[in-house]
Amino acid sequence: MAAWSRIGRGAQLSLSQSLSRIVSEGGAPPAGAASALRGAAALSRARGQHASSLHSLAFAGLAGRSAAAGAHLLPPTGTRGIGTTPTRLHPASSAAVAAELSDAETREPKAAAAPPPPRHMPRLGSTKPGEKPRLVVLGTGWGACRLLKDVDTSAYDVVCVSPRNHMVFTPLLASTCVGTLEFRSVVEPVSRIQSALATRPGSYFFLASCTGVDTRAHEVLCTAAAGDGLPSEPYHFKIAYDKLVIASGAEPLTFNIKGVKENAIFLREVSHAQEIRRKLLTNLMLSENPGLSEEEKARLLHCVVVGGGPTGVEFSGELSDFIMRDVRERYAHVKDYVKVTLIEANEILSSFDIGLRQYATNHLSKYGVKLMRGIVKEVKPSEITLSDGTRVPYGLLVWSTGVGPSEFVKSLDLPKSPGGRIGVDEWLRVPSAPDVFALGDCAGFLEQTGKPVLPALAQVAEREGRYLARLLGRVAAQGGSKAHCIGKAELGEPFVYKHIGSMASVGRYKALVDLRENKDAKGVSMAGFISWLMWRSAYLTRVVSWRNRFYVAVNWATTLVFGRDNTRIG
Repeated sequence: MAAWSRIGRGAQLSLSQSLSRIVSEGGAPPAGAASALRGAAALSRARGQHASSLHSLAFAGLAGRSAAAGAHLLPPTGTRGIGTTPTRLHPASSAAVAAELSDAETREPKAAAAPPPPRHMPRLGSTKPGEKPRLVVLGTGWGACRLLKDVDTSAYDVVCVSPRNHMVFTPLLASTCVGTLEFRSVVEPVSRIQSALATRPGSYFFLASCTGVDTRAHEVLCTAAAGDGLPSEPYHFKIAYDKLVIASGAEPLTFNIKGVKENAIFLREVSHAQEIRRKLLTNLMLSENPGLSEEEKARLLHCVVVGGGPTGVEFSGELSDFIMRDVRERYAHVKDYVKVTLIEANEILSSFDIGLRQYATNHLSKYGVKLMRGIVKEVKPSEITLSDGTRVPYGLLVWSTGVGPSEFVKSLDLPKSPGGRIGVDEWLRVPSAPDVFALGDCAGFLEQTGKPVLPALAQVAEREGRYLARLLGRVAAQGGSKAHCIGKAELGEPFVYKHIGSMASVGRYKALVDLRENKDAKGVSMAGFISWLMWRSAYLTRVVSWRNRFYVAVNWATTLVFGRDNTRIG
């Protein structure tokens, strides 16, 4: 073991190279190494161990080193309800590695060593009789957070799994890109939404991504977020559930266009908004450097937005307002080079009333946003190519063309609705998976329900979360909250969605308000300053907490009086 400890502290690459040189050249290792190897061989012979084939040496050495290094760091079985289950990999012990090295030097036949205890996978085990049933929620989006907020924690232990520990108030995300709002004003920690996650002994929040669902075993497989403090990388664990809610959201649609993922910035997360802000301010400052040509300045300061939905239009409006009010004052040397182009394949804001669409088009054009109709064919690091051959140089590219199923949703062996989402029935259940529900952007009604797939909107997900919290409470009251018991419960009325309208800001204290249930229905539709006041009032009241409402109100007032902050950090 002493010999292996000396070798294990060396780099794995050096060990592999030394072994290869011994085998290929037939020479002896250096004196220090040979001494260590002979010591290991003596230890192996004393234990009656013999070498196996030289071919397995590299794998056995690396696996044994990993097992020896990580075995003492694994949590003990039963700690806080977390057990362990064996994986398929049975790494060789360090003694076996020493025997293999001895065989390489002396060529004496040895017997194979018995493998040590296998590595284990941490596991939050099944609930026991008498314990509260466990509700596992995947995601921290609109639907998941509404469910977490409303669920009866006296009836369920709640476990939330998500790669982020907060909810993003997406309608105001575009405002953070240009400094109208601070980033913290649009995020709410999930532990504030549901305090049981931080205070109740059976409830947890895990910073991780779900990578698989075993509906037969009632378990989910998770991979923890990358971090230096974990015993292994990646770090996997399992969670048993009584009820599972999949609310993992969707991913931006790229339509498999070459270069989009590599060169464009999406606008779905706070990290995206931070990247847009950094890029925008960096380009503004770099464009003032001496020696740049007129063409290069124009390219650096050309901001292109692809997608004419509410997110793309609101970001274009915020960007235009930022340029007109702040850039012209603080970047006077390059103010005439700053341009904004909005590219849309059809019409912008296609879900709004035709009169509102025309108003938005006229308003954006008036304040410097160039509207271009076209289909993107390819995206290069500094240039977009459209299907008609037009080339559009850019310094900042924001991609907002809607969302589609994530790779996680695609990988699940569950029924799918039209469009590739997880298929659900009228009660948001996944029919082929007992005790599994899905909601939000990752779920859609199955064709046999006769209902259309609902749009990927925040109000849809939030209302589904509220409905499902009530349904689960009704199930618990009837004794159906444990695994495989929901069939005994009366679920009540199915979920019905009624659209309450749409709103979008277009910049310069103007907004659109469309309160019709659908495009063909009659209802209130208006645009202008009054609509902008309604837009701000509605979103201020919808921000999750009073703390964030205060932040948002103060940010708006500060921006109105002092202008937007243009500090570049990071």
